[in-house]
Amino acid sequence: MAVTIVDVAQKAGVSPSTVSRVISNDTRISQKTCRKVRKVMEELGYHPNMLAKSLVTKTTNNIGIVLPRPADELFQNQFFSEIIRGIVTKAASNGYDVLMTAGTNQIEEEKAVERLVQGRYVDGIILLSSRSDDQIISFLRDKQFPFVLVGRSNQYADIISVDNDNVAAAYDITRNLIVKGHRKIAFVSGPFNLTVSKDRIDGYQKALLEAGIEMQQEYMFEGSFTAQSSIEVTDRILALEDQPTAIIAIDDLVAFSVIRTLWNKGWRVPEKYSVVGFNNTLLSEMSLPPISSVDIGIYQMGNTTAQALIQSIKKDGFAQARIIMPHQLIWRESVQARCT
Repeated sequence: MAVTIVDVAQKAGVSPSTVSRVISNDTRISQKTCRKVRKVMEELGYHPNMLAKSLVTKTTNNIGIVLPRPADELFQNQFFSEIIRGIVTKAASNGYDVLMTAGTNQIEEEKAVERLVQGRYVDGIILLSSRSDDQIISFLRDKQFPFVLVGRSNQYADIISVDNDNVAAAYDITRNLIVKGHRKIAFVSGPFNLTVSKDRIDGYQKALLEAGIEMQQEYMFEGSFTAQSSIEVTDRILALEDQPTAIIAIDDLVAFSVIRTLWNKGWRVPEKYSVVGFNNTLLSEMSLPPISSVDIGIYQMGNTTAQALIQSIKKDGFAQARIIMPHQLIWRESVQARCT
């Protein structure tokens, strides 16, 4: 015979309604009672019928993550796996499961989000990227459906978002390269329509302007967050008549691919080119040479994003509109000072 909520209540010495509240993560139930009830649930092998619960409470205890397209490329990049790890950890500790969805193009992506919302598959949604005039953000905002954006929206200042100050981060790394004697600095960006790309380009340009260095358009390269794109961009850099002495890559995977391509072409880092990246993933430490990078606290960003969404769903201490995570410059052997 299947174990029921009444069986759990009797063994735990509480009422069935208390067991139900524990299952729903009701904050009115003490931690002591929660631990006791969950221990009994585990001993009896009781698993709540979440479908039946959702019909009654109109909640699913599911969080949706919208993966940036193309999804088949993103798992090459440690940024996304690490931020998802942070999200899943925080969600699980609060009794939420995580669903992930993606589309191969904008229309598919929008339809996937509509299915999640209209079908009530999830209680809230996390968007892992933001583009100019993002229709998904507009849709979720119009529906007043709980969501949190990783990044910054250039449309709405009132939505909940978790981000770094990408302008300041790119400014800091560029300014430090200038202080180290570099005046010819290339920037390998992601797609220009991504907000993170625009912000980091702004910070890069701001540092050059402040130092009295003319911005050279030929030092600006648009790519994607993939190894193949980075190889192609590196070939374009090597084809320049006036070579840069330093290269800022928008991501550690991009920086790693740039260094590997330079090595294969017979050029050494940092003797010929200094290279820096962003995100300070494990790849930056394992590279040869180890890559200087901007640590943006990826795991904590995921954790904070999930917490902000859960607060929004529960309307429990509603999160501030824009949460800014700190960044830190990590210097390793991929950068060498130049004589000025």
